[in-house]
Amino acid sequence: MEPFPSDRIQLPRNMIENSMFEEEPDVVDLAKEPCLHPLDPDEVEYEPRSSRLLVRGLGENEMDDDEEDYESSAKLLGMSFMNRSSGLRNNMSVYRQNPNESCLVPSTRTMVVCTVILVIAVSLIMAIYLLPKCIFTKEGCYKKNYTMELIYPLATNGKLFPWSKIRLPPDVVPLHYDLVLQPNLTTLKFAGSVNIVVNVIQVTWKIVLHSSGLNIMKATITSAGGQQTKPAEFLEYPLHDQIAIMAPEALLVGQNYTVNIEYSSNLSDTYYGFYKISYKDENSEQRWFAATQFEPLAARSAFPCFDEPAFKATFLIKIKRDEKLSTLSNMPKKATTPVTNGIVQDEFFVSLKMSTYLVAFVVADLKNISRETNGSLVSIYAIPQHLNQVGYALNTAVKLLEFYQKYFLINYPLEKLDLVAIPDFQSGAMENWGLITFRETALLFDSNTSSARDKKLITAVIAHELAHQWFGNLVTMEWWNDLWLNEGFATFMEYVAMEEIFPELHSDEDFLNLIFKAMMKDSLNSSHPVSSAVQSSEQIEEMFDALSYIKGASLLLMLKHYLTKDVFQAGIEVYLHNHNYGSAQSDDLWDSMNEVTNGTLDVKKLMKTWIQHKGFPLVTIVRKRNVISLQQEKFLYHMEPENWTSDTSYLWHIPLTYITSNCNFTHCTSAYLLDQKSAVIELPEEVEWIKFNVDMNGYYIVHYAEDWKTLIDLLKKNHTALSPKDRANLINNIFSLAGLGKESLEKAFELIDYVNKESSTSPLTQALFQLSHIYSLLEKKGEQQLAVRVMHRIEHLLGDKIDQQHWTDDGTLSERELRSMLLAFACTHDMRNCRTTANEMFKKWMKSNGTMSLPSDVMKAIFIAGAKSSDGWEFLLKMYSSSVSEAEKSKMIEALSTTEDVRKLIWLMQNSLEGEVIRAQELSHIVSTVSQSLTGHLLAWDFVKENWEKLTRKFHLGSYTIQNIITLSTSQFATKTHLLEVKSFFEAKSEESSQLRCVKEAIDTIQLNIQWMERNLAKLQELL
Repeated sequence: MEPFPSDRIQLPRNMIENSMFEEEPDVVDLAKEPCLHPLDPDEVEYEPRSSRLLVRGLGENEMDDDEEDYESSAKLLGMSFMNRSSGLRNNMSVYRQNPNESCLVPSTRTMVVCTVILVIAVSLIMAIYLLPKCIFTKEGCYKKNYTMELIYPLATNGKLFPWSKIRLPPDVVPLHYDLVLQPNLTTLKFAGSVNIVVNVIQVTWKIVLHSSGLNIMKATITSAGGQQTKPAEFLEYPLHDQIAIMAPEALLVGQNYTVNIEYSSNLSDTYYGFYKISYKDENSEQRWFAATQFEPLAARSAFPCFDEPAFKATFLIKIKRDEKLSTLSNMPKKATTPVTNGIVQDEFFVSLKMSTYLVAFVVADLKNISRETNGSLVSIYAIPQHLNQVGYALNTAVKLLEFYQKYFLINYPLEKLDLVAIPDFQSGAMENWGLITFRETALLFDSNTSSARDKKLITAVIAHELAHQWFGNLVTMEWWNDLWLNEGFATFMEYVAMEEIFPELHSDEDFLNLIFKAMMKDSLNSSHPVSSAVQSSEQIEEMFDALSYIKGASLLLMLKHYLTKDVFQAGIEVYLHNHNYGSAQSDDLWDSMNEVTNGTLDVKKLMKTWIQHKGFPLVTIVRKRNVISLQQEKFLYHMEPENWTSDTSYLWHIPLTYITSNCNFTHCTSAYLLDQKSAVIELPEEVEWIKFNVDMNGYYIVHYAEDWKTLIDLLKKNHTALSPKDRANLINNIFSLAGLGKESLEKAFELIDYVNKESSTSPLTQALFQLSHIYSLLEKKGEQQLAVRVMHRIEHLLGDKIDQQHWTDDGTLSERELRSMLLAFACTHDMRNCRTTANEMFKKWMKSNGTMSLPSDVMKAIFIAGAKSSDGWEFLLKMYSSSVSEAEKSKMIEALSTTEDVRKLIWLMQNSLEGEVIRAQELSHIVSTVSQSLTGHLLAWDFVKENWEKLTRKFHLGSYTIQNIITLSTSQFATKTHLLEVKSFFEAKSEESSQLRCVKEAIDTIQLNIQWMERNLAKLQELL
C-alpha cells in the first residue's frame, strides 16, 4: 500500500470497546466445572489478572499475602478455598463441650484427624514458600512476577468463547473461499454468503476466524465427502473481531470441512472494508460507488475469513449487481448470468493462492482503456468524465510491468492487471493482486493542469504498486512485524525502476529527501525497529509509517551498493523463487542473499544490526595526515531523562563508503565495513579532503570534527567537486549535528553560504527546508523580529534564483519542479515580486471565469497569491467544486488552506471532516497546510482536540492519516505550555490513544523544539 506522505499529500480500525461488563465479571472456576465448554488443552491462555473478561481457573495470583498464596494453592489442587475454610469451621463439632461451656479434652480419633490435617497444611505451606513461586503447565513454569491466571473471554451471548488470543489458533487452515456478495447501492447495504474449505491440522471442536460488524444469520459445517451438512453454533467475541464455529463433533486431523456462513451488513462509511463513495457524474447527479480497502485488517468486515497474511487461500468471487453497473475483482470475469429483473451475477475465475488483505472488488459505473503486454491485459479504469486523463497511466504501467518481469525473472502470473481511480480513497493506492486501487490524483494525468511534480507522483505510485505484485502478493510477510518486507521492498523497487525507465524524472532526489525525513523520525526515542513485534490493531496500523517504507528501502539501497548490483539482484531472484505463493520472514531474505554470497559475507549478521534496532549510527571522522580514525555511536536526541532510553553500547555493522580529493568520481568510491566501536583507515597518501557516505547511499550521519572547515571551504571554492546528493547530505548532516549540540549553528549557516551558487534541486531543497524550519519555530514562539531576519537570510541565498524563474512550463522536468517549489515558497512568504506577478495572472484567470489556461508548474503559486483576498478565496472554492481535474483541485485545496482568515480555515477543516464539499481524503493535507501558518497552527490543534472522536471513527486509531494529523498539528510547538497541553490531552483519552507511537513522537518533537530554542536562540541573535 502506498501512503500519502505529507509532502505528496497524505497514507484500521478502532478496537471495539467492550462495555458489556462494567461490573466485576462473573468468574467461573474451571477446576470445578471442567465440562462447561469443550476446550482443548492447547487453548490455555495466560493473561494478566487485570483482564476484564475472564474465566478464572488453575492459576497463580500475585501473592501479596498468605491468604492469597493459600487460596492459589488450594485452586491448584482443584479445591475451593472458601468451601474448604467453611468445612474446617464445621468440623469444629468434633470438640465436645460441657454444659458449663468449658472445653473437654478431645477424643483420640479427633487428635489423629487434626494431626493429619496439620501435617498436610504445614507441608502445603512449606511447598509454597520453599519451592520456587511457580505453576507448572504444559508451557513450563510461570514465575511469580508474571502474575498469571488461566482465562477465557465471554462471547456476546454470555457463553465461554473458546479462544482468548488476538492471533488465530493453528488448529485449522483455510484452503479455498467461495464468496457471493450482493451490494445494493440504493439501500447502501450488502448481503453475503461464504463457503470456506478448511483443513484440520490438529483435532479440535471449534473453528475460530475473523468477523467484524457482520450480522451473521446462519452457520453450517459439511464434512469431507459433502454428505452431511449440520447446523453449527456460532459464538462472537467483538473485542478481537473473532467468531467461533462450534462443531457438533470433533474435527479430525487431515480432513477437509466446508464452513458456510450467511450474513449481511452496511456498506462502510469509513475508508475500510467494503465502503461506499458518492460522487457527481457529468450531469452533476449524485452517484454511488462501492469499493474495498482491506489492508491490514478489514477483509473481516466484508466476509468472515482467516484475516491474517499467512493464511493464504484461493478465492472464487461472485457479485450480484444492477445490470447498469459493472464489477471488477482480482481475476478476469468468467461469466455473467441473469438473477432477477434488472439484477445479474458476475462470476470471476478462481484466484491464485493469496492473503485476505489482497482480495478486492469494485461496483460502479466505470470506463476503461486497455493494452496487452506479454500475455496480460493492462487496463486503466475511471469514472466516465475522467477517461481522458488515463492515457499516461496506461503507458507507464505497461513499461513498468515489462521492466519488473525482466528484473525478477518471474512473469506477472495473472491474465489481467486493472488500475482503478477511486473518487474517494484514503491511501495513495492499494496493491490488491490484479486490481490495484488508486486515489485519483495518483493515477490521473491531465496534460493541461498536471505539473512535473504530478507526473513524478503518478509514476512513483504506479511503480510502487506494481512492485508489490511480486513483493507482497507473490511473497507475503508472515506477520505484520515484517511489513517492511512488503513496503520497504516496494519503495526500493519504485526508485530502482524509475531510475532505469524514467531517468528524466530524477526520482533519486525525492528518495533522498524522504530518507532525511525518515531519519528525523528515527532519531527520536519514540522510534521503533524496522521489524517490531505487533499484536493489536493500533500497533499494526502504526507499522505503516516512514520507517517501514523509507528506512526499509534505504537499508536495501545500502545493501545493494555493498554487495554490488548484480549480487543483490541475484539474491532477490532466489528469495522470490524460494517463497513464491508463500510467506516469509526477514531471515528468509538474508538466507537467500547468503546463498548468493556463498559464505564470503554473512548478510544476516550484517543486516540484523539494522532491522532489529531502532535509530541509526553517528560516525565521527578524525583525519591526521593519511590516517582516518573512525568511531560510531547512536545518534539520538536526548529529551527529558524519563523519556529516553540509552543503549550506547549497541554496534551497527556499517558499510562505509568514501571518496577523496585524489579521486572523487563514482568509480573511485572506496568501502570499509565498520563493525567495531572504533577503527582506523590508512590512506595510501595524504588528501586535501575526504567525504564519507557517498551519495547518501548509507543510512548514517557523519561528523567530520575538524574537517568541517575543509568541506565548507571546498563548497565555497568548487561545490561541483561533490555530487548534488553529497552536497545535500552535508547540509542535512551539519544541521542535524547542530540540533544534537555536537556542532555549532554558526558553522551550519557558514556551510550553506555557498547555496547562492547552487543550481541543483536536492541541495537547494534541503537548505530551504532547514532554514524554513528555523523560521517556523521562531514565528510560532513569538520571536517575530528574529523570524523576519531568517527570512531575509533565505532571500539573500535564494532571491536571485527566485528572480530567474519564468512563469511558464519550459525546461527539463527537474528545472520545472524547482521552479514550482521556489515560486510557491516566495508567494507564500511574499518574497520578491512573486505575489504581484501571481496576482496579475490570477485576476486574468478569474476574469475568464477559470477558462484561461495557466502554466501547470506555477499554478499552485498563482492560486496561493489569489487566495489571500476574500474574493479570490471564494472564487477558488467555487472553481474547486466544479473542476474535473483532480490535479487542479489538489493545488486549489492547498491554496485555500493558506488563507489568513480564521473562519475560512475552520470551515475548511470542518467541511473536509464531514466530506460534503471537500472530501475527507483531503483532511490531513489541509491540517498539514493550516498548521504551517502563524494564523492556523493553533487552530489546527484546536480542531484535532475538538473532533478527536470523529477523527478516530472516520480514520481509525493508528492509521497513517491519524499519525499525520497528530504529528503535523503539533510539530510547530516549542513551549512548555504547549507540551503540557498535548500531554494532558492524550493522557485523558483512552489507553489506546495515549499509547500511540505517533503521540509519543509528537511529544518528543515538542521537547526537541524546546531544547533547540533554549540552545540556539541567543546564538541566532548574534548570527542574524
